[in-house]
Amino acid sequence: MKTSEFAGFSPETFDFLWGIRLNNHKEWFAAHKKDYVDRLYEPMKALGQAAFRPFLDRPGNLLKVSRIYRDARMHYPVPYKESLWLCIRQDVEWWAENPCLYFEIRPEGASAGFLFWKPKTAILEAFRQDLIARPEVFPKIAEKCRKATGLPLTAEVYKRPKPCPIPELEPYFAWKGDIECTTSWEPGEALFDPKLGDELAEMFENLLPLYDYFGALTAKGV
Repeated sequence: MKTSEFAGFSPETFDFLWGIRLNNHKEWFAAHKKDYVDRLYEPMKALGQAAFRPFLDRPGNLLKVSRIYRDARMHYPVPYKESLWLCIRQDVEWWAENPCLYFEIRPEGASAGFLFWKPKTAILEAFRQDLIARPEVFPKIAEKCRKATGLPLTAEVYKRPKPCPIPELEPYFAWKGDIECTTSWEPGEALFDPKLGDELAEMFENLLPLYDYFGALTAKGV
C-alpha cells in the first residue's frame, strides 16, 4: 500500500463525517466523494502506514484500513458507514474474535488502542487456566502496559463469574469480552497534528505485550 506521509486530519474531515451521517444516500456521497478521498480515506491510509512501523519486522500481522461502503446485503438501504477505522491484527477470518490494535474516527471524535472484542469461550477458559498456571505473568503484562500508556485495562464481566482459586486474580476471572485498553479524542488539534502518526505507533508499541499475549492464546486454536 503506497501512500503519502500522514499530515493530520482536518476540520473538513469532520464536516464530511457529519455530512454522511445526516445525508446517508448516494446522491450526497457522489457530490462529496472527493472530500471523502482527500479528507478522510487518504489520511487514514497514511496514518495506518505510520502506525504499522513497529510491525514491519514482525511477520504474521496485517494492516487493514476500512472503506466507507457498507455491504448492501446486510445494511440496505443505508449505503455508507459513519466512521472509518484501521486495525493491525493477525491474518484471521473474523477480527472480533482475535486481539487487534485499532484507530477509529467518527463524527464525535476518535478512539484507539488495544481491543479484544468477542473472544471465544474456549479462549477465555484458556486464559483462566493460564492465570492459574502462571499467576504472575498476566498481571505484570497488564501493569506494564498501564504504566507505559497511562490507560486502564477494562473488560465486560460475567454477573456470576467462575470461582477463582487465587483471590488476587478474581477480577480477571470475571472477564467475558470487550477487553480493551483505549483512549479517545474529541475533534481538535490532537487529531489535526501530523505527530498523531508517531504517537499512535508509540501507543501500539507500548500495547504489544497485551496484543502478543492474547495473540498467542488465539494462535493455539483452542
